[in-house]
Amino acid sequence: MMHANGQPAASVELAGVSQQFGPHRVLDRVDLHLAAGQVLALLGPSGCGKTTLLKLLAGLSRPDEGRILLDGRVAADARVCLPPEQRGLGMVFQDYALWPHMSVGGNIAFPLRMRRTPVADVARRVDEALSLVGLAGYAERRPQSLSGGQQQRVALARAVVARPSLLLFDEPLSNLDRDLRETLCGEIGLLLRRLGTTAVYVTHDHEEAFTLADQVAVMGGGRIRQLAQPDTLINEPLNVAVADFLKQGNLLAGHWTGETLALDGGIALGSGPAAVAPPGRGHLFVPHSALAPSHASLLRGQVLTRRYRAGQYAVTVALSGAGSATVDVLTPQPLIPGEHIGLDLDWQRARWLPEAA
Repeated sequence: MMHANGQPAASVELAGVSQQFGPHRVLDRVDLHLAAGQVLALLGPSGCGKTTLLKLLAGLSRPDEGRILLDGRVAADARVCLPPEQRGLGMVFQDYALWPHMSVGGNIAFPLRMRRTPVADVARRVDEALSLVGLAGYAERRPQSLSGGQQQRVALARAVVARPSLLLFDEPLSNLDRDLRETLCGEIGLLLRRLGTTAVYVTHDHEEAFTLADQVAVMGGGRIRQLAQPDTLINEPLNVAVADFLKQGNLLAGHWTGETLALDGGIALGSGPAAVAPPGRGHLFVPHSALAPSHASLLRGQVLTRRYRAGQYAVTVALSGAGSATVDVLTPQPLIPGEHIGLDLDWQRARWLPEAA
């Protein structure tokens, strides 16, 4: 498929993809569909299977079960496994993978020379790629003379210079400091939107995933636990595992009777979230910003700690009558550690997560 701006873009489909290393099942019957031109983030902790999945897409290994289709063409199944050079890929690694004996221009030109691009076109395409990543005029420099951020920009230029239909990113910013990560993350997002190329981006960083991706797949135990747009993941996690990993809100254990919600430790709340499951045990998910200090409220507690974060105070409150349960609250008010406060809960934003979910 050709994107509207002339850049090729491929759809990606996985059906029942599994991978086993010895007794360990790293991927367990993964299904996935990514439309052409979309950016998908594979988000999860170390060992969840996200890098293994990226390697399968790249053709660096072969699935034990299932099949992979790129733009409707079988790239891997029980009989077929196309090598990387036949998949129309560009790849960006966390360690840059630049050749020190080549100039910046030589590194970027390498994919074009492998494709036997006419010599007259190579220099022009290299200069275009360098301009795209903000390094115009750097073609004669050596990679080792550049900063880490500049080296990653060179790696990005090399990945896009051959106009691949699929871009793969393996935690490309993990070796950079926080400020530079944020800057480059924004730049990569703008570049992907400009190119319109399909991309799969592996990361363990929530902010990177939510900034870059149209869809985010939260992985755990070799499976995709939830695939959704960033705002859906933030506000409507499907289960406790997703909510606990994303840490976008509080999880309070309790029991839903069918009419009222009782938190562990003895706090009885007179109502419940807008949508609940059949009676039983589970957790109440409450986004941090769905709690607000109040003088009169069923929920009361004592401020334990506070820290300033992006224009607000992140406050941890120990709930009264709930054992050791605590909640985190975002508020513009500089609450004082030791202070006793009430908390209003926005039930429209709370979500009940049954134990079996």
